[in-house]
Amino acid sequence: MNEVKFNIRLYFTGGMKRLTDRIDSTDQLTPQRIVLNAMTELFDSLSEDEIEMIRLRYMKGLTLSEVASRYSISERTVRNHTNPTVKQVKEIIARAKKNELIDRKEEIECQ
Repeated sequence: MNEVKFNIRLYFTGGMKRLTDRIDSTDQLTPQRIVLNAMTELFDSLSEDEIEMIRLRYMKGLTLSEVASRYSISERTVRNHTNPTVKQVKEIIARAKKNELIDRKEEIECQ
């Protein structure tokens, strides 16, 4: 399972919030909390149909064709509704990794 699919599944199952809360219950901006907050903001901005398309693709494992047939739309339309969100999830993960590396580097330099 790729990283994007894993994070989307973790978010929609509530696992991301539980894991984040377990890592840090103080609401500090840890890398995990940053990812959770960014993904919450992203998914809150989507329509119900867009969220459902993403759930069908990443939670249920349906193909573009299967999702398109459920909505009576083209695969291209499904792609147009889901790809920007997937791209943003990739960017959120990349930013969090970069911030975590910077934080670790600063910790090492301070020691």
